[in-house]
Amino acid sequence: MTKLRNRITGPTAMAALAGVVAAAVVLAVAELIGAFFTARATPLFALGSTFIDFTPPKLKDFAVATFGTNDKAALFVGMGLTIAILACVLGVVAYRKWALGVLGVLFMGAVIVACVVTRAGVSAVDAIPSVLGTIAGLVVLRVLMASVWRLKEPKPWPEAPADQAADDDARRQGAGTSRRGFFTAAGITAVAAGVAATGGRLLGAARNNVAKAREALSLPAPAKAAAAVPAGVQSPVPGVTPWLTPNNDFYRIDTALSVPEINVDDWELRVHGLVEQEVTLRFKDLLDAQLIESHVTLTCVSNPVGGNLAGNAKWLGLPIREVLARARPKDGADMVLSTSIDGFSASTPLEVLQDGRDAMLAIGMNGEPLPLEHGYPVRMVVPGLYGFVSATKWVVDLEVTRFADNKAYWTNRGWSERGPIKTMARVEVPKSFAKVPAGKVAVGGTAWAQTRGIAKVEIQIDNGDWVETTLSTEASTVTWRQWSYEWDATPGPHYIKVRATDGTGEVQTDKRADPVPDGASGWQSVMVTVQ
Repeated sequence: MTKLRNRITGPTAMAALAGVVAAAVVLAVAELIGAFFTARATPLFALGSTFIDFTPPKLKDFAVATFGTNDKAALFVGMGLTIAILACVLGVVAYRKWALGVLGVLFMGAVIVACVVTRAGVSAVDAIPSVLGTIAGLVVLRVLMASVWRLKEPKPWPEAPADQAADDDARRQGAGTSRRGFFTAAGITAVAAGVAATGGRLLGAARNNVAKAREALSLPAPAKAAAAVPAGVQSPVPGVTPWLTPNNDFYRIDTALSVPEINVDDWELRVHGLVEQEVTLRFKDLLDAQLIESHVTLTCVSNPVGGNLAGNAKWLGLPIREVLARARPKDGADMVLSTSIDGFSASTPLEVLQDGRDAMLAIGMNGEPLPLEHGYPVRMVVPGLYGFVSATKWVVDLEVTRFADNKAYWTNRGWSERGPIKTMARVEVPKSFAKVPAGKVAVGGTAWAQTRGIAKVEIQIDNGDWVETTLSTEASTVTWRQWSYEWDATPGPHYIKVRATDGTGEVQTDKRADPVPDGASGWQSVMVTVQ
C-alpha cells in the first residue's frame, strides 16, 4: 500500500498531473477570452472542427452509425481523453527536461493556432485567445513543476548516523508539506480553470443575442401555403414514428462542432459564378418575398438500412429557382456549389434547383423560425436529394459552376457528386429482438422515395411470400408514407423483411450497399420472438 501511495504521489505522477492542470488552464483561459471573439476561435472548437474535416469517410460513417446524432458528444469525449493523455506526457517530459517540455507546449499551441486561423470566417486576430491561453498554461506548468522538482526523495542510508537520519527525516517532512502544497495549488488552479471556462461560455452566450432574436422573429404568411395534410397519413400502429417530426426530434448530422450563431441583420447570400448578373440577398429580402410552404422529408446519406436519420417537416422559404432566375445562369453551368458560414459546401445539380420541385431557401420549420441547430437564419431544402449535396445549413454563398470545375466538401472525401435518395422502407414496430405474444401482432413502419412517391410496401415473414401491407394516405410524393400490417404470429423466432415500390414501379433493391459513396441500400430484416 505504501509503494502504491508513493507511486501515486511521487514526482512523476505529480508531473503528469501538473501537465493536465496546465492543459486545463490553456483551454479555460482561451474559452474565457474567446467570449469576446468568434465562437470558432476557441481551441476545442478549432481542434474538433479540423478533426472532422480530415476524418476519412469510413470513420465518419462508423461514428454516425455507432453514435447517431450523439457523434459530436462522442468526439468531445475522445478529444478530452486525448488531450489529457498528451498533457500527462508533456508534464513528465517537462519534469525531466524543462526545455523539451516548453517546446512541446509551444508546438501544441502552434497546432491549436493553426487550426483556429484556418477555419472559415476566422481572421488572424481570432488566434489571440489560443496564444494567451498557451502562455497562461506555460506559467502554471512552471509554477507547479517548481514544486515537483523540490520533491526529489533522498536516497536511503543503510546505517545512517544519527545526525544524518534526523536530517533525512526533516527533508521527508518538508517533502510531505510540499506535496500537500502542490496538490492544494493544483486543485485550486483546476477549480479556477473550470470556473473560467464556465464563465467564458456564459459570457459568450450573454453577449450573443441570436437566440433571443430568433424567439422574437415573426415569420410572414406564405404566398403559397402548404397543401392541407389529408386524413390518414399516420400509421394506426402504436409506436410508429409521427408523420410530422417535431423540431426537437428532427435528426441533426452536419460538420459544425459549434452551432453558428448569425445575426439576421448581418446575414447575406451572394449568388455568383457562371451567371449574367450577381445577386445579393439580405434576410429582409426573404421576409418581403413571395414565400412558399411545403412538407418535405429529408434524409441523411449516412442513414443505414432501417436507420432513423430521416425526418418530415413543414418548411417555409423562397424558391431557389426564383433566385437563379434573377442571376440567369450561363450556358454550360450544371451545378450550384452552396457554402455554409462554417465552410461546409454541397454540390447540387442546377437542373434540380430549376425544376418544379419546392427547392427553397428555408427560413421556417414547422411554423417557427429555423432552430439554430437546423440552420438559422437560412438553410437549403431540396426534395429528392440526400442532405450532403443539397441541405446546406447557415448558407451564405451560392456559386453557379460546373461539376468538372468544383468539388464539394464530401465529394473531396470520396462521396458521390450527386445524391438522389434511394427507395427505402423500414420496420419500426416491433423493434428488432422484441418479444411479442402469439396471435394478432401489429406491424408498422415508414417508407420514402422523395419526388417519386411510394406505391406499395410489402412484407415477408421468414421465407414466405411477399404480402402487400396497408398504406396510409399519401400527402405528396416528396414526403414519406407510412404502412401497417396485421400479422397472425405463431410461437418461435421469426424474421420480418420489408421492401417498397416507388411511384415509377421500381422495386427497392435487395442489394446491400454501405452509405459511402451514395447512400445505403438493401432490405431491412427484423428478428422477433413470438411467445
